[in-house]
Amino acid sequence: MNIAGKEYNTIWVKENDNSIIQVIDQSFLPFEFRIKELSSVEDVYTTIKDMHIRGAPLIGVAAAFGIYLALVKYDQNTPLNEYLLSAAEKLKSSRPTAINIKHAVDSQLEVINMYNTADEKRNAAFKNALKISETEKENCRLIGEFGLPVIKNISHQKKGSPVNILTHCNAGWLACIDYGTATAPIYMAHDSGINVHVWVDETRPRNQGARLTAWELEQHGVPFTIITDNAGGHIMQHGLVDIVIVGSDRTTITGDVANKIGTYLKALAANDNNIPFYVALPSSSIDWNIEDGINEIPIELRDSDEIKYIQGLINGKIKNVMITGDNFPARNFGFDVTPAKFVNGLITERGICKANKSSIISLFPEKFKNSDK
Repeated sequence: MNIAGKEYNTIWVKENDNSIIQVIDQSFLPFEFRIKELSSVEDVYTTIKDMHIRGAPLIGVAAAFGIYLALVKYDQNTPLNEYLLSAAEKLKSSRPTAINIKHAVDSQLEVINMYNTADEKRNAAFKNALKISETEKENCRLIGEFGLPVIKNISHQKKGSPVNILTHCNAGWLACIDYGTATAPIYMAHDSGINVHVWVDETRPRNQGARLTAWELEQHGVPFTIITDNAGGHIMQHGLVDIVIVGSDRTTITGDVANKIGTYLKALAANDNNIPFYVALPSSSIDWNIEDGINEIPIELRDSDEIKYIQGLINGKIKNVMITGDNFPARNFGFDVTPAKFVNGLITERGICKANKSSIISLFPEKFKNSDK
């Protein structure tokens, strides 16, 4: 994607220095554009955990580079296998709901186990991290290709009137290296001349919609309007939404979808108003070993201060402002699970399937064969 006319991904290797991974620091957007440098496992861990970067595909790729950086920093004071397993577990613990981290880290461990020396393992990890990154980019591009006809059909039915799309949180290129998941069909529709308009949920408590998705759409020239999270049902009731498209941090083999907290409520409102509800995700966001999303997907519980404080620009500086009583108790659930019965379709890199086991398996038969079930 382009920022002020310059093409960017959200993660890349620093030019002329393979020991440093650079990322767009999302915590300063939309107020400042900053690049953050990562040179160790600890850097990657804290950057993911503190949400300087977020988005399931992106943090998966970052974790893959984290294993590579662990090998860059390896000093031989600890047995290599023990050292790598410790780094892997640390990275997996950074954001427990997103399955992409586990997939990426396990892929790295599998690849480097084929080599003997630390240098060989480091080189293999570097190449595999780049491969994972390119795969995620291509998967998101394909999600856009497969999702485009859905928007195009609605546009045809509306005879060219704006297709109103509601999305939640940020499932855009910032979250996915490039293109995005939920946004990929939107960008492609806009670029192909289809009249689209996006309702952007603010996405409390961290406001990823209002701060990140809106910024992305503005950069790309896509018309949008920010709304409060609780306004979604209202605008659906009044015929102002044609389709809902969201992303996913973990989807079960049966089609249950874990996404940013508040997604479930949007699915309920869409179902009540007969509005199609789609989930756009690469296969790296599918957990091939669980079937019951409500009871088996781990839901991240984040710091309650994210609820009690809101961040914004005050006199040219980004500051936190308390919006509750200092001692008020708060509980900050990061995600919720939308049952498959409320999902009209999953938009993947291999096409659109129904949110059920047989349909998912039909698209990814080899993945299911390699699963535990």
